[in-house]
Amino acid sequence: MILSKQNIIIAAFLFLFTATFAQEPISWNLKECIDYAIENNLTIKQADNAIEENKLTKETNKWARLPNLNGNVSQGWNWGRSASPVDNSYTDIKTSNANFGLSTSVPLFTGLEIPNQYALAKLNLKAAIADLKKAKEDLSINVTSKYIQVLFNQEITKVAENQITLSQEQLDRGTEQYNLGKLSKAELAELKSRLKQDEMQFVEAQNNYKIALLDLTQLLELPSPDFFGIQPLDGDLGFDNLTAPTEIYESALLFKPQIEAAQLRSESAKRSIKLAQSGFMPKLSFSANIGSGYFTIQGQDSEAFRRQLSNNLNKYVGFSLSIPIFNRFATRNQVRAAKLSLNNQLIQLEDQKKTLYKEIQQAWYSATAAEAKFQASKSAQEANNESFTLMKEKYEVGKANNIEFNEAKINLMKAESDLIQAKYEYLFRTKILNFYKGEPIE
Repeated sequence: MILSKQNIIIAAFLFLFTATFAQEPISWNLKECIDYAIENNLTIKQADNAIEENKLTKETNKWARLPNLNGNVSQGWNWGRSASPVDNSYTDIKTSNANFGLSTSVPLFTGLEIPNQYALAKLNLKAAIADLKKAKEDLSINVTSKYIQVLFNQEITKVAENQITLSQEQLDRGTEQYNLGKLSKAELAELKSRLKQDEMQFVEAQNNYKIALLDLTQLLELPSPDFFGIQPLDGDLGFDNLTAPTEIYESALLFKPQIEAAQLRSESAKRSIKLAQSGFMPKLSFSANIGSGYFTIQGQDSEAFRRQLSNNLNKYVGFSLSIPIFNRFATRNQVRAAKLSLNNQLIQLEDQKKTLYKEIQQAWYSATAAEAKFQASKSAQEANNESFTLMKEKYEVGKANNIEFNEAKINLMKAESDLIQAKYEYLFRTKILNFYKGEPIE
């Protein structure tokens, strides 16, 4: 079917229209952002792959006790001169032979190497799972930080927009006074300058909001911040008594994945010592095979293929015992290396515990400081808001000049900005502290 030029134009227009309006605006809450980030983050996917690799290693070691079974087939040809034992004459001879066989072996005793390898694989798998939990927790904290930064810049933008409204009202009033001859040209120019400065601050706040939103979408692995928005955090700020750092630490030791991973790797190091020590012990294995062959000489009659297979059938069973006597101190050094690795893992475990305690201490003191800052900022904002309301009333009846009004307005904007910053800092700090208590970030 041949499309007309008109149909092609209509189809192209519909395609562009669909591409432009197909994408609906979306608005996610914090939990949705965290869930999406975890699902699409490349580091998380790498940690998932590490778990799958450890599962394969565990499965391999699990079935190491089973017997193996191998089949073998060979075909060979020989040709050349051969001496006769009767008259010392030489003749050219060509032969061919084919061999068939099955063989199996079973490890009966490996110096406990197989059970130690399996136990080691299980510990490594658990450690990989703990690493994945830690990666998810770190990503959740990063998303929360970016999310709160977007909310902060969003509210700062609203404050800047309100300042423009106030400055515009002030300019409108000043223009009326100027037309009545009650305001000088210089004072009117000052009002216009103040409005332009507020507009510039609004543009800067908008840019900061867009950059914060871009940072969040990039962390979420979204292609673009267009058509994307976030929802405000639910709930009011509460000021319950904060749990002491030592209590939080004692509880966090029981479930934090970085501690679990370090403990599991210490257990793995202990198991590695036993694995290395298996090199000192003898190893016993059982093996068996069955085989047959077919042989022909050129120019001579040969038995039938089936008869030769029956006549040439051979069987073998046997046990093999390997006793280590001296291997140039290789096993001894492997045991020593495994013990050093255990010491390193125990040091890393202690380091993880100390790091966790320091993080909890810092989170606790930051939360208490943020709470105090929020309370002070709230009181300052209420005082400045009351002061600005009174100043606005005085300004509207002509009992205050532009300088006094602008000063009160600037003080109010600063107080509101400080309050917003203190609020979201407190929100973030308390969420981090609750995170160390085991509460999910939502």
